[in-house]
Parts: sequence; C-alpha cells; structure tokens
Amino acid sequence: MKPQYTLYRNTRYALAGLIDMLQHESSFRGEVLVTGLLQLAISFVDMPFGYMGILRLSLLLPLFAEAINSSIERTVDLVTTEIHPLAKQAKDLGSAVVFISILLTTLIWGFIFYDLFCLR
Repeated sequence: MKPQYTLYRNTRYALAGLIDMLQHESSFRGEVLVTGLLQLAISFVDMPFGYMGILRLSLLLPLFAEAINSSIERTVDLVTTEIHPLAKQAKDLGSAVVFISILLTTLIWGFIFYDLFCLR
C-alpha cells in the first residue's frame, strides 16, 4: 500500500528531516551557523540587490549538499555494517558533493566581492 502524498504531509516529512539533521548531524549544524552568520554579515554591506540575492541564495548550496551527503551515509549504514570499498566510495562521493558546493559558494562570493570592491 502506497502512502498518499499531499502538500501538508510532504511539508511535515521535510520538516521532520530538517529537525533530524539539526539533532544528529554536527556538520549540518555548523553549516547552518556559518550560513546564519554570513547572512547577517552581508546585511551590513552596501551592494546591489541582485548581488545580495545571489550571495544569500548561494549559501543554501552547502546545506543542500549536506542533506544529500547525510542521506547517502545513512543509506550505506543501513545496507551494510561491514567495511566495503564501495561503501567507502559512496560516502567519499557524498563528501565530495559537500566540498564542491562549498568551493562553488566561495567562488561566487569571491567573484562578487572582487567585482564590488576591486573593479570599481
């Protein structure tokens, strides 16, 4: 029997996932803290609205990546308790997604601040 999905139920599932990540994933909590601090910090920088939007939205990339990584890690842990090369590769690839998202966010911030403060 397949569960019925509704906007209300899907929202509850998503919020339950966020709460679970905040409770059990220290990396996610750290990224949420850094995201909050950077969101606050850029509020005090005078910049065009479009740049502000890009910076704010780019901070969500590592949070998305961390959610994907946590899903991969938990699935691997559910499937096997033994140390297996494929399990390690799956977890390493999930970590690579997080790393790439942080690198991408850093590059976005670097390009915008370079344009704002070095090219003017």
